[in-house]
Amino acid sequence: MPMKDPRVDAYIAKAQPFAKPILIRFRQAVHAGCPDVVETLKWRVPSFEYKGVLGGMAAFKAHCMFGFWKGSLMKTVPAENKKDTVAQFGRVTSVDQMPDERALISMVKEAVALNEAGVKVARARRATKPAPRTPPYMLAAIRKNKKALAAYEAFSPSHKREYIEWIADAKTSETRARRLETAVEWMASGKSRNWKYEPNREARGARLRGMRA
Repeated sequence: MPMKDPRVDAYIAKAQPFAKPILIRFRQAVHAGCPDVVETLKWRVPSFEYKGVLGGMAAFKAHCMFGFWKGSLMKTVPAENKKDTVAQFGRVTSVDQMPDERALISMVKEAVALNEAGVKVARARRATKPAPRTPPYMLAAIRKNKKALAAYEAFSPSHKREYIEWIADAKTSETRARRLETAVEWMASGKSRNWKYEPNREARGARLRGMRA
């Protein structure tokens, strides 16, 4: 019996109707090509592992994508689907746009063989972004709320940047003012800009409140 992660079952169940057969087909191909595959979630989307990462899949509102981690080295993957070091089949909207079952299984087996051989892929290191600079008007508003200031100072550079960009991207001064007010309220509660989409956000908020105590 294949070992399946119930979180992947839940992910597929919540996907849009068009996406479910796409996700199911790719999942079945992975299990057929690698019976000992381990399912998990990475970055909140299904990932498949066997002696390292094999690949993963994701569903969005109007399309799906799936791919292989070492796709650039795979001969079974069409050249047009190779992007940087991975193989990516993106913007798939129906199973008709997918490789057939035999082709998918062959890809999985090749990905398995690469991992079994311990093949490594050289990946370009991303340039480090400079530390975000908080606009004076934004910092002045945050400083008026001690809880918000403490939370903001505890945020990682990426979380600070998310708030800064959200506020700075406002089209009008009125929108910017509303966003800034909302941002301060969220910060005072220990929430990041994208707190609604983060798992265990309540636990994270509790940790930040503990840091302020």
